[in-house]
Amino acid sequence: MHAITLTEFGSPDVMAWTEVPDPRPGRGQLVVDVAATAINRADLMQRQGHYPPPPGASEIMGLECSGVISELGEGVHDWNVGDRVCALLAGGGYAEQVLVPSTQLFPIPGELDLHAAAALPEVASTVWSNLVMYGGMRSGQVLLIHGGGSGIGTHAIQVAKAFGVTVAVTAGSTYKLDFCRTLGADITIDYKNQDFVEVLRSETDGHGADLILDNMGAKYLQPNVNALAMDGTLITIGMQGGVKGELNFGALLGKRGTIHAAGLRGRPETGPSSKANIVSDMTARLWPMISEGQISPIIHAEIPIIDAAQGHRMLDAEDTIGKVILRVQ
Repeated sequence: MHAITLTEFGSPDVMAWTEVPDPRPGRGQLVVDVAATAINRADLMQRQGHYPPPPGASEIMGLECSGVISELGEGVHDWNVGDRVCALLAGGGYAEQVLVPSTQLFPIPGELDLHAAAALPEVASTVWSNLVMYGGMRSGQVLLIHGGGSGIGTHAIQVAKAFGVTVAVTAGSTYKLDFCRTLGADITIDYKNQDFVEVLRSETDGHGADLILDNMGAKYLQPNVNALAMDGTLITIGMQGGVKGELNFGALLGKRGTIHAAGLRGRPETGPSSKANIVSDMTARLWPMISEGQISPIIHAEIPIIDAAQGHRMLDAEDTIGKVILRVQ
């Protein structure tokens, strides 16, 4: 088979479409013939040498895909060759075929296009595991989402509105903020020209955010704590604003606040905090919402996988909203 490999770490131009060995499924695994994969910021970090795959995972980039099952490993009984699926991966999606643990597969929801389904597993798993399974998101709360125009942001807006939550988002352009409003965002904040803490307090009559979904890390650490409501929870899922920050614990104690940092890629396949548990819960509770059209993947562009370098540049562009899909077949 062929896959995108790295000639070295660096710019998007280090990626090449090359021949690699075909995958062979072990016990509990299966092979998916990839129809499409999607670009995540983690892929950009891996390409630059900053985010190596966890032990045992494929060195090939790609944290999600959609496609058709072509081979079953020993002990796989819940799926069949020919099933149309999408998958949550620890790596390997930028390829014609990928190995997947059977517990990390989703059926294609409803009548969703097979290529479009590649945009779901990573963002949906991140949002669901953090806001719903950990954060206990519920009707009447206020949620602040940083990066409202991103793949995670656009998905989180829709899920939160389905739960009856008041949604505030930050973004860096009127174009992105306007789009977030079309998805249901109630409060939109231009982080380049507005103080999100002040705007949020003003728009919520001083309440603040019960939940914050943060992709910035260090840069927003103290402002996020300041933006929390009493008993609020800050959930950090990214470090685009740095890895080391300073925190006033007095402010956190005064809010009775919680800070939770959670990655997805390195979670175990099985166990209490596993990918298998996340996938199972999402399939039962989130997938019906997607099948009914209540929640949809937001796709900025779909391009051939041989143009992966263009896709990586696109994800970094200021006007990109939602996901960039790499079409394999």
